[in-house]
Amino acid sequence: MKQVFLVFIFLSFLAIPASSFSNTPDTNGASEIIHVENLTSAVTTDISEEDHGAEHNLPPGWAVIPFVVLLLMIATGPLFYEHFWHHHYPKIAIALAVLVVLYYLFVLHNSHGPIHAGFEYVQFISLLTGLFIASGGIMISVDKKGTPAVNSIILLIGAIIANIIGTTGASMLLIRPFIRVNRGRIKAYHIIFFIFIISNIGGSLTPIGDPPLFLGFLKGVPFFWTLTHNFFPWLFGVLILVGIFYLLDRRNKDGTHQESFTDKISINGAKNFIWLLIIVLAVFLDPNVFDWVPAIHYLGQKFSFLREIIMLSVAFLSYRLANKELLQSNEFNFEPIKEVAFLFIGIFGTMMPALELVGNFAQSPAGVTLISHNTLYWGTGMLSGFLDNAPTYLNFLAAGMASVGGDINSITDVLNFAKNEFTDSALMLEAISIGAVFFGAFTYIGNGPNFMVKSIAEQVGIKMPSFFGYVLRFSLPILIPLFIIVWLVFFAFL
Repeated sequence: MKQVFLVFIFLSFLAIPASSFSNTPDTNGASEIIHVENLTSAVTTDISEEDHGAEHNLPPGWAVIPFVVLLLMIATGPLFYEHFWHHHYPKIAIALAVLVVLYYLFVLHNSHGPIHAGFEYVQFISLLTGLFIASGGIMISVDKKGTPAVNSIILLIGAIIANIIGTTGASMLLIRPFIRVNRGRIKAYHIIFFIFIISNIGGSLTPIGDPPLFLGFLKGVPFFWTLTHNFFPWLFGVLILVGIFYLLDRRNKDGTHQESFTDKISINGAKNFIWLLIIVLAVFLDPNVFDWVPAIHYLGQKFSFLREIIMLSVAFLSYRLANKELLQSNEFNFEPIKEVAFLFIGIFGTMMPALELVGNFAQSPAGVTLISHNTLYWGTGMLSGFLDNAPTYLNFLAAGMASVGGDINSITDVLNFAKNEFTDSALMLEAISIGAVFFGAFTYIGNGPNFMVKSIAEQVGIKMPSFFGYVLRFSLPILIPLFIIVWLVFFAFL
């Protein structure tokens, strides 16, 4: 618990404006004003910053070094200095993030970037924490023999459920029964394909499915747009991956130790589905959609806090009220969410320069000339594999809209972009959406659930590949050909 408090101390640090640290007068005469206003009988904290931090110098290229260092340590730590990494990764992640934040505050005089990253991190970790803990109190027992057919059905069901309770919820709900079904024959590839299908590509159909699509929904993309436009790439990708998995699993000759099975499926802790429902419903409490929802106003943007309070409250209550025997049977502990929380503090903090440089180029005259649905697919995709796919989605959506004269901060423009009111804009949005969600499976850090699934697997003794091993052994030979085929079928010739 002591380490959890460090997270919130760091977030509090992010929320302190740069002017609080600096005695340098604001040459533009801009001032930071914090006030509270009534909005349809709801108390709303409005933090307005009159262009303070909106105009600032771009970070230099070398500012991405802390981000690169963190990625390299995530890749090499568990492989070459496991004991040191396991005990010190929270300190390393926070230290690198603080280094970049301090550079933004004192050198670039930019408080907007760190504060914005802080808000996004809170939204990100609140959803993951709520889904992780609420699903931890549900125990699904599948008394079936782990066969290629059974495993493939579980993966297909997971790909559907991911669109209802999110890739995180589906991953946490199914990873433990998936491992138990395959006891005695479980291999690393089982977990890798689980990550590919349930933790990533499966969640392509609704804004609830994956964080990038959720951010698009908040910006104005209609809720059912992803279902109608992403369905065929989703079905194509899922079926190909399940087919490859089935062929691999048929070669696995190891068997379970149990000789007889009842073929029964039982669910204990079903009351926790109510907690999951509350989290899913809370997703819709968006102040950008409903004016009555209280929000923090900052530089013309609205950031939710009621939704996050509900999600974290659900996490607390679902754990306190859960059946402790079920938690123990599920081998539930906080290590997976702790690992995600600290590593993504480092990722959100250090990736600011990389995202800003990429976004600035993409929206520059030189970048705009390169914009097409093809470059958006590959650009969004490749960066989503190594940066977090949610902010990458927003950067390339902004670039795509700028190339046709649209503004990402206008809900009307985003709606028209989705409706194809701009030339080929719907195709651009589909390319961005598929690129962000599909390529999130490319590395352990591409999407939040990836690390949690890896951590849960390792805790029960499954030897998982390193960061580079994951990419070299699975992503490059399996995902890259799939991504090329998806591009050829759905984008290349349109």
